[in-house]
Amino acid sequence: MKNIAWLDELSLDDIATVGGKNAGLGELHRKLVPLGVRVPSGFACTASVYRAFVAAADLDGHIERELAAYERREQTLAVTGRQIRHAFLEADWPEAMAREIIGAYEELGRREGSKHLHVAVRSSATAEDLPDASFAGQQESFLNIAGASALLDACKRCFASLFTDRAIAYRQAKGFAHRSVALSIGIQTLVRADMGASGVMFTLDTETGFRDVVLLNAAYGLGENVVKGVVNPDEIYVWKPGLDDPRLKPILRKRLGAKERTLQLSDRPGAPTVNVDTPKWQRAHFCMRDDDVLTLARWAVLIERAMGRPMDIEWARDGETGGLYVLQARPETVHARRNPAAESHYTLLEQGRPIVRGRSVGSAIVSGSVCVVRDARDLETFTPGSILVAEMTDPDWVPIMKKARGIITDRGGRTCHAAIVSRELGITAIVGTTDATSLLTSGQVVTMSCAQGEEAVVYEGSLRWKAETADLGAPPTRTKIMLNLAQPGSALATARLPVDGIGLVRIEFIVGSEIGVHPMALLHPDRLDDAERQAIAAKLGTERDGVRYFTETLARGVATIAASQYPKPVIVRMSDFKTNEYARLLGGRVFEPAEENPMIGFRGASRYYHDRYRDGFLLECRAMKMAREELGLTNIALMIPFCRTVSEADRVLEVMAAAGLRRGENGLALYMMCEVPANVILAESFARRFDGFSIGSNDLTQLVLGIDRDSEVLADLFDESDPAVMTAITDVIKRAHAAGITVGLCGQAPSDDPRFAEALVDAGIDSISLSQDAVLEVKRRIAALEARNKGSEKRWQ
Repeated sequence: MKNIAWLDELSLDDIATVGGKNAGLGELHRKLVPLGVRVPSGFACTASVYRAFVAAADLDGHIERELAAYERREQTLAVTGRQIRHAFLEADWPEAMAREIIGAYEELGRREGSKHLHVAVRSSATAEDLPDASFAGQQESFLNIAGASALLDACKRCFASLFTDRAIAYRQAKGFAHRSVALSIGIQTLVRADMGASGVMFTLDTETGFRDVVLLNAAYGLGENVVKGVVNPDEIYVWKPGLDDPRLKPILRKRLGAKERTLQLSDRPGAPTVNVDTPKWQRAHFCMRDDDVLTLARWAVLIERAMGRPMDIEWARDGETGGLYVLQARPETVHARRNPAAESHYTLLEQGRPIVRGRSVGSAIVSGSVCVVRDARDLETFTPGSILVAEMTDPDWVPIMKKARGIITDRGGRTCHAAIVSRELGITAIVGTTDATSLLTSGQVVTMSCAQGEEAVVYEGSLRWKAETADLGAPPTRTKIMLNLAQPGSALATARLPVDGIGLVRIEFIVGSEIGVHPMALLHPDRLDDAERQAIAAKLGTERDGVRYFTETLARGVATIAASQYPKPVIVRMSDFKTNEYARLLGGRVFEPAEENPMIGFRGASRYYHDRYRDGFLLECRAMKMAREELGLTNIALMIPFCRTVSEADRVLEVMAAAGLRRGENGLALYMMCEVPANVILAESFARRFDGFSIGSNDLTQLVLGIDRDSEVLADLFDESDPAVMTAITDVIKRAHAAGITVGLCGQAPSDDPRFAEALVDAGIDSISLSQDAVLEVKRRIAALEARNKGSEKRWQ
């Protein structure tokens, strides 16, 4: 076996020789560099160098004795690891081998045109980056190494890191014999990310396993801050199918991270890097331009295709040249082992006081007692079975992380060490809370909930919750089964459900929770007082253009939901806030009239052409046009709510057409909510203007029976299955079918009462939209009903 191998000579067949990391880099050089992906040049010291070093220094016997003493519990893991590492650092290099390594380093410098080349020195164990065990972060890497002496010293430190406490513990947990693992070293030209940016990207959603996105985390400076969770990075989702069209910019989600620190190169002896505070002006902006994000995402897709599996990729942007580079790529190991036919669903059964919020890792809920550990030197104070709360974690924390009920960190994104290890260990975690170590105290009982989607919450006390594992298999149905959905943060988790699309997207949630500002206030800030303008400015942050803020936030939120089901249809209902709900948005009270009964007041279609809100509606239209045409989610259909008259429908369609949303153009389908008795009575006239109806059973029941659906006094009389309501539903289904359009129902009733869903099937409904937790049960019941009805004229005449 030769001692030196250039990276562009290697492939995945060489894992036993150069370890998973270096073999992966070789595969990148061979397959991806010809396609335009940039990978830093370099060479590998093969595993034979490690074995020769160990033999020359007679380290085998020492290692065996120390590990045997640890296994007999005669000494601690910390003592064992420290003594083995010390022996490596004290050993001398065999002279011929040292000359060979230095010669390769000098040759790399000649190739790069530098006599004093700065390099990255990375460990690559022969049991690493395997499909079922990532060994992520177990060994050390060293940056900003220059000169022969520093290089040889860094290589020895890499060898020693094969016996860090975490590496010893991890091998034991995974069943790897210590002597069976050797270490290769990768030596690469250093990318000046200290002056630029770097991070990690996954070719799937790390929480749900959804395959049609690239998740990218980014921060200023060298990438260790992102990998180790030192900072809360920028988080960006890119929709893969849209990357094939160069006209599109399919960025679904952008979340600004605090990026508190920047890891830079240092000239101080013995300290090649230094962490400095990131200037406030930099923290307030995304560290990567959209064009660079899209380039990296395209590279990620190329890498995934070449490797034939989802990948975990480290990347960097050189601050001197602006060039982008892939530093390494390894297989994703968590979702590769996941059962695609089953899903665990967690539900909180009671509410508590929220204490802190962060980014969810997984979708579970756990309760327990907090144990705050502020420093790695205090790891022995951790109480097994507690919820570990820390500023951040690194590989040294793995032994206690394995004993934790849950993990909460102040810092880190969804690709940091704490997140990756928690997923691999199957432990619920919340990262990037900012202040958990300040707000939580040891001994405090809390409930961690990651069940709400992207945002996770830590609640005070032990709350009741339930967990169910559902078999996702369900028989096909002729009646389309669709979802009701509002939150972009939980959309990707629904992608595995056996549905035919989304029948109702309520944009009110995005406007109310993610935007939080009345659209007319963004258009007319001059009509607000100083306090309102300041509150809106705080909400917008560094974004000075309120129109762009509204448009992009709404477009990306809707596009994320649409991506979860692409290419299946996703029907987006334009805003249907009532005036009292609109007034609660920032700046809203100036623009909303006071109404005695907002439920039947200035809502729905009547707002869209009215002087009071038409400009706000045009912002909604602009957002939908962006989601369809710039982001590429052409499966989005639009739906008009609470349309009282045919002339009102014409006026709304005219406004939408002027905004570039014309029925039939670019495949755009337009639907109308059927929730006013007039919609039933004049079904044929409305049908000529829309591609389909979606029955809103709540409002239709309210108006057919004359019952305010918010009235507690009349709640017992409110019944969607009342004969009068069912007559209206059956009537509009027949008349719509006769007019050649489809009819669905998106109200809550079928989710609450499967018998109501069965009645809709008997009435000939084309689709039923349900809440997530009702999909499987209702779908199975409808499949059984259709089987019984097959051949009868009742349903399929």
